[in-house]
Amino acid sequence: MKRSAKFFLTISRLTAGTRFNAHAQQIRNWQNKDLQKDSLFGISTEKAYGLLKGKKPTTVIVAVIDAGVDTLHEDLKAILWVNPKKKAHDNGTFGWSYLGSAKGNVHYDNLELTRQVRQYELRDTTKLSGSDLMAYHSEKQALQKQYTEAKNTKQGMGSFIAVLDRVVAKTGKADPTLADFRTYQPVDEGEKHICATLADILKTNKDYLEFRKNELDPSYAHFKEQADYQLNLSYDPRPIVGDDYFNSRQRNYGSPDVMGPDPTHGTHVAGIIAGIRGNGLGADGIADDVRVLTIRTVPDGDERDKDVANAIRYATDHGAKVINMSFGKAYSSDKRVVDDAVRYALKKDVLLVQAAGNSNEDIDSVSNFPNRRFLDGKEGGAYIVVGASGLHADSTLKASFSNYGKTAVDVFAPGVQIYSSIPGTKYAYFDGTSMACPVVAGLVALIREYYPKLSAVQVKEIILRSVVKSDFLGKYCLTGGVVNAYNALQLAAEY
Repeated sequence: MKRSAKFFLTISRLTAGTRFNAHAQQIRNWQNKDLQKDSLFGISTEKAYGLLKGKKPTTVIVAVIDAGVDTLHEDLKAILWVNPKKKAHDNGTFGWSYLGSAKGNVHYDNLELTRQVRQYELRDTTKLSGSDLMAYHSEKQALQKQYTEAKNTKQGMGSFIAVLDRVVAKTGKADPTLADFRTYQPVDEGEKHICATLADILKTNKDYLEFRKNELDPSYAHFKEQADYQLNLSYDPRPIVGDDYFNSRQRNYGSPDVMGPDPTHGTHVAGIIAGIRGNGLGADGIADDVRVLTIRTVPDGDERDKDVANAIRYATDHGAKVINMSFGKAYSSDKRVVDDAVRYALKKDVLLVQAAGNSNEDIDSVSNFPNRRFLDGKEGGAYIVVGASGLHADSTLKASFSNYGKTAVDVFAPGVQIYSSIPGTKYAYFDGTSMACPVVAGLVALIREYYPKLSAVQVKEIILRSVVKSDFLGKYCLTGGVVNAYNALQLAAEY
C-alpha cells in the first residue's frame, strides 16, 4: 500500500489530458470566443459569422473516423450524414464500422506494439535475423516493461480500492468528507495509509464521490484495460470482425453499427465540429451546414492500419471534403496501405486533419502514426496536424499534455476544457488534442461551405497563414500560432 502515492501521481497525469477537472473554470463555447473581445484565446468563430451575413453555404460532408457517434443525440441527429446509396456490402445508414460484423463489435483491442510482437512469435523466432531480430527483441522488451507496469499498477490500485471501500463502508456514509477520513480510527496500517492519502487528496477542494468518479475509478479502468487487453499477447478480438486481416487490400467487411459499445469520444468530436448552433443545447459547433459521416475505426486500444486506410477511402468515396482523425499510435504495421489511402484522398481534393497526440512529446523526433510523410520520403499536402492550446495568452497556452513539433505540427487550436456532446443526450468537458483537431476540421468545413471553389491545398494554406501568432507557441509548431476563423474567412475572400 505504500506505493499508492505513485498511483495518484499517475491519476493526475492521466486525467489531465483526457477529462475535465470539475473545479476548474467552466466556460462553454470558449473555443468560439475572440481574444481581444473576450480575453479568451478562442478562434473568433462568432466574430467570423459576421463576415458571412447574406452568404449562402454549400453543405459539406465531414468524416469523423473515430470510436463511433451516438446517432440519437439531440444536438447531432439533424447534422448526421445519411447514406443515399446503399450497396450490398455498404448498407450503413450513417456511415460504416470496420470494427464489427453480425457477430458483434470489437470494443477493446491491443496496442500495435502487442500485435507486432505477436506476429513475430507466430513465426519461428529462432530463424529471425538482421533487422527483424533486432526489432523483435526491442519490441518484446518494450512490451514486457509496459505490461509489467500496467499489471502491477492494476493490482496495487485494486488493493487500494478494496481497502478504501472497506473504510468508506465503516464510516456509514456514501460520500464521506475530509473530516470523516481525519476522524476515522484505522484498524491496521492499510487503513491508516488510506485515511492519510484521502485526507491529503480531499484538501484540494474535492469531494469523495467526485474523486472516485473522475479520477480513481477511471484510472483503475485504464490500467485494467492495458493489462487485460491492450498489452496482453493472449488477447485478440479480431475474429469478431471476420475479415482476412492480413489482406490489406480487402475492403468489403464490417458492419453498419456506427455507434458501437462506447461512442463517447466520437460523439464529443462530432459536437465540436457541427453541434447545432443557436439551439440552446450543449455547445455551438464551428460549422453551420455540415453533415457528419461516421466511420467507426478506433477501438479502446490502437486502431489498425487496414481499418484506417479503408475508413479514409470510404470517406472519400462518399463525398467527404474533410476528414477528422483524432487518433494516433507509436507503431505502424502497414504504413504503405495508409499512405496509399491518404494519397487517394488527396487526389480527390480532401483535406485531412489529425490530432498531434497527448504525450507531451516532440513528434519531430518521436514516431507518431499515421503521418503525412510517406515511405518514399514525399509528403501529403492537404494534411494538417493540430496541437492543443489553452484558454489564455500566457505560459499555459500550450496545453501541458499536447505533443508538439516545429515541422510535424502545423497549428494549435483550443483543446482544454472543451464542452460538447456525449452519449445519452448529455454533455461534458474534455481535454485533448482530440478536441483541438475537430476545432480545425470545423474551420476547414466552414471555409469550404462558403468558398466551395477553393481547393483543399488552398484551404490549408489559408488556415496556416491566418493564425494568431504567440511567443508561447513559437517553438512548438510550424506557424507558431492558434487558428483563427475570422482571419481565415477574410483571407478566403481575397482568394
